[in-house]
Amino acid sequence: MAYFLGIDLGSSSVKVTLFNGENGQVMSSSHAPQTEAPIQSPQPGWAEQNPDDWWAYLKTALHQVLSTSHIDSEEIKAIGITYQMHGLVLVDKDLQVLRPAIIWCDSRAIPYGNKAFDALGHEYCLQHLLNSPGNFTAAKLAWVKENEPEIFEHIYKYMLPGDYIAMRMTGEVKTTISGLSEGMFWDYANNCISNDLMSLFGFSKELAADLVPTFGEQGRLTASVANELGLKAGTLVCYRAGDQPNNAFSLNVLNPGEIAATAGTSGVVYGISDQIQSDSKSRINMFAHVNHTAAQPRIGVMHCTNGVGIQNAWMKRLVAPDKSYDQFNEMAANVPVGSEGVTILPFGNGAERILENRILDASIHGINFNHHNANTLARATQEGVAFSFCYGMSIMQSVAMEVKVIRAGMANMFLSPVFRTTLASVTNAVIELYNTDGSIGAAVGAALGSGFYKTPQEAFGFLRKIEVVEPDRNHHNQYLEAYRRWVETLQRTLS
Repeated sequence: MAYFLGIDLGSSSVKVTLFNGENGQVMSSSHAPQTEAPIQSPQPGWAEQNPDDWWAYLKTALHQVLSTSHIDSEEIKAIGITYQMHGLVLVDKDLQVLRPAIIWCDSRAIPYGNKAFDALGHEYCLQHLLNSPGNFTAAKLAWVKENEPEIFEHIYKYMLPGDYIAMRMTGEVKTTISGLSEGMFWDYANNCISNDLMSLFGFSKELAADLVPTFGEQGRLTASVANELGLKAGTLVCYRAGDQPNNAFSLNVLNPGEIAATAGTSGVVYGISDQIQSDSKSRINMFAHVNHTAAQPRIGVMHCTNGVGIQNAWMKRLVAPDKSYDQFNEMAANVPVGSEGVTILPFGNGAERILENRILDASIHGINFNHHNANTLARATQEGVAFSFCYGMSIMQSVAMEVKVIRAGMANMFLSPVFRTTLASVTNAVIELYNTDGSIGAAVGAALGSGFYKTPQEAFGFLRKIEVVEPDRNHHNQYLEAYRRWVETLQRTLS
């Protein structure tokens, strides 16, 4: 048999899936920790995690997968990795971590990105980087350089979270063009690391990892790590991608006009374009997709709302701590469309790109103490998240992205009928739900990267649609009115 491991390094947990490449079946899957992984916030707006904890979670989940699947680990042919994007991991020449990882929702680097946007020039950044440097990995590294010079001088390499996991496995520090693009290091016009950005920030080119292909050999398990993990020495690591490009890949979203969505801790709509262009206000992101080449551009056009699953979980803990998520979803469904006039802005998890990197914080509007209750807040939470998706998609459409069909995994907030029907009804798009997730996508990527599958068409021959969500025509006006009220509330709050 031919088995493949997919590792999904999220900010809430690390998930590991064992995938049978011959029949497309998941043999076993597990995640760790069982509760949400902690995020440290030493100061307001900061968000850090310990990379050693990620490795410990990976080992726990992998051990569970191997012990429940009862397969011979010698039959695992390759490993794929997907990971939380935009983080910063720093190691010294001995490959030891120098400080906690600064993760995606950390806002401390915004001034550094804004300064670089002005210094390099807005037109230059949008033509060469396709984004402002914003709050991405390059800006976070600039923060370390200025504020922690004693750490900066010991840096051997900077990495993304997925690069770190691959380094622990192979002993080699590598990255991909897609990874460099998500950190704002990639110059699309010159098809190389941006000399101008590196020079502006005072970064030596030696700090960057060597390039490997997204699909293909990126390293092999060392003997010591193989023994630690219970795997075969020399096992290929042959796929890595950030969580959003990988989510799109897992849904077979590879070509212009195709769109994927996810609603985990953060929420993302991710469409593919063959045009190297950008939003003039840099409110949405453009990254090199997993199949991007200079000759055949494939750009992931991405809108992200930071406070999605994290807001849903926060509200559930607040008003329904003893209920399951299914029960919480039922609470939301017991309230009419529009949440009886209650509006929630879900922006309580750091700086929001669609708000031009402003930190707005979440807010609740229209509460009547004599009328509204926990059910109202449950629905208003899920509608507010769906409306934030719609708002971001309207910006995507302004740069020539068409939205007709949205593909998503049957997971996280897409398990909520209120959330998915609201999203379909306001965007007037059909939502297709599939039984896949990021760790499965990473395993499929490993199978494709190892050559077991020859084409994406072969790789996704097993993918099955499990549900289709149509817009609710019977309540169309109510959905549009609720969304109009949400947009007006956002505009008032911003002003």
